Amino acid sequence: MFIFDQARQFPQRYQDEKRLFKIKEHRIIFAFLLAILFLFVPFVGSDYVFNAILVPFLVLALAGLGLNILTGYAGQLSLGSAAFMAVGAFATYNLELRIPHLPLLLSIFLGGFISAIFGVIVGLPSLRIKGFYLIVSTLAAQFFVPWLFTQYGWFTNHNASGVITAPPLHIFGISLDSAVGHYLLTLSIVVVLTVLARNFLNSQFGREFRAVRDMETAAVSLGINVGKTKLLAFAISSFYLGVAGALWAFAYLGTIEANGLDLTRSFQILFIIIIGGLGSLAGSFIGAAFIVLLPILLSVSASLIFGQAIDQALLQNLQKIIFGVLIIFFLIKEPEGLIRLFSNFAQRLRKWPLRY
Repeated sequence: MFIFDQARQFPQRYQDEKRLFKIKEHRIIFAFLLAILFLFVPFVGSDYVFNAILVPFLVLALAGLGLNILTGYAGQLSLGSAAFMAVGAFATYNLELRIPHLPLLLSIFLGGFISAIFGVIVGLPSLRIKGFYLIVSTLAAQFFVPWLFTQYGWFTNHNASGVITAPPLHIFGISLDSAVGHYLLTLSIVVVLTVLARNFLNSQFGREFRAVRDMETAAVSLGINVGKTKLLAFAISSFYLGVAGALWAFAYLGTIEANGLDLTRSFQILFIIIIGGLGSLAGSFIGAAFIVLLPILLSVSASLIFGQAIDQALLQNLQKIIFGVLIIFFLIKEPEGLIRLFSNFAQRLRKWPLRY
């Protein structure tokens, strides 16, 4: 039985609290996991695994992480996640189309930056309203963005169908137009942005986010600029969602239309952080894994039980029923989501030899 030895590893200085991994074993596990994902999985995975499981899982995890920064850490409710993803996707497409020789990575991050600017604009009402009223404000953005991209053909390069197609994916002269290439591109961006998010949330800004989330009045009394903090949360969250939208369009689907990132997608991202765990970066990945793997598990289970593939319409309805039941369960019994269950299990495992 492998038990973490925390002897002499407890934080003793303020700087220790801001480290990415406070325990040596966590750093070892993280490095080992990265080695598997980058060096082992690309050689053993099939195109189906990359295209149908790993890439959508990583993109949805990144989108969930972005919403978690806004809702889980800063306490600002939003139903406009898919709109921010659409802004990032269409901005990246137009940057690649209209600025020759612009590097792909730079286009993706600039698309995220444009989405961040749009997020700040959408977040302005949060200076005056909050709660369900703020949800309505972000919901307006969710309907406005598809209308804008559909109404004005410039955004789609005047394509009659309103569909944009991903340009060739090349980085430093290396072609990534393959299932493995899409996976490695998505994985690299997700790892970098996750590490940056962890460091950011461990900084002063992350503490200000939590203060505003827990009690605005107390945050004001501590000298925190609540309005600036809210807008910063919208900007950071929208940036992550914009990058996720670009990856969703280019690395996963290959093509996308404005109505492809609709309110249903926003609800899906919200379900990810509710099921995975609000205020937890790891919860975003757990929730995304649940969202991606559940339809596959349902289809496989139905095939084993009934001896034939289940009807897709029935499968989708069954999936919605399960999501609804789980959301009600977690909101009542375990508001912190699956990550809390895993944390409790890990704590019991670490204390297992001493239990009596």
